[in-house]
Amino acid sequence: MTTILAIDTATDACSVALYRDGEYSEIYEVIPRQHSQRLMPMLQELLPSGDLRSLGIDAIAYGSGPGSFTGLRIAASAVQGLAFANDLPTIPVSTLACQAQTAYRQGRVQSGDQVLSLLDAKINEIYWSVACIESGMAVEASPAAVCTPADIRVGAHFQSLAAVGSGLKYLEAMPEELRTRLQSTAVEVLPSAQDLIPLAVAAYSRGETQRATEVAPVYVREEISWKKLAEQGKKP
Repeated sequence: MTTILAIDTATDACSVALYRDGEYSEIYEVIPRQHSQRLMPMLQELLPSGDLRSLGIDAIAYGSGPGSFTGLRIAASAVQGLAFANDLPTIPVSTLACQAQTAYRQGRVQSGDQVLSLLDAKINEIYWSVACIESGMAVEASPAAVCTPADIRVGAHFQSLAAVGSGLKYLEAMPEELRTRLQSTAVEVLPSAQDLIPLAVAAYSRGETQRATEVAPVYVREEISWKKLAEQGKKP
């Protein structure tokens, strides 16, 4: 049986999880801008010995993005260090697919649903993709993208969608034709490391792993956009 350590710091939530002998252990906290201070203590609490090999861990999964620029770098750095130190492969998992998987575990969406997974990308933009829940697994049916809420264009073949995630804060700014296709919404859903694991186990069985040197965040944006103070509505 595959044993997986998972780390996700892509959003306001920070979480670590272990899947071993068919059981899950997880530490999950919603701690905006505190990930760098809390991640290592959380790992030490989850894995007191710190010896991943002795625990029989086969690979380290991580939320690879899209998500918070800083959060993604924190996870990538931690995973790379752990993978080097323990000579383990890594498994990148889409943050948006993970969020859809979290929604499924929480009962927010059901098997067969088409899930519009949305993240607040700040600066009045959203990250999004569609995942289909197939046999209890969130399978991405469209690539991750970034755009303004008004510019989101979800294929017409996705007729009935369950929308989840922080990007729903911009719901009223999204096109009306998309809003009419939403059968349910759950803005409070955030991705959890526990839900990286089913997707990571499937990827591991297919041989889809990375070496430590290949660990890298997926930003989606070609460039990181920064707003001047005046654009942010702040005084210089």
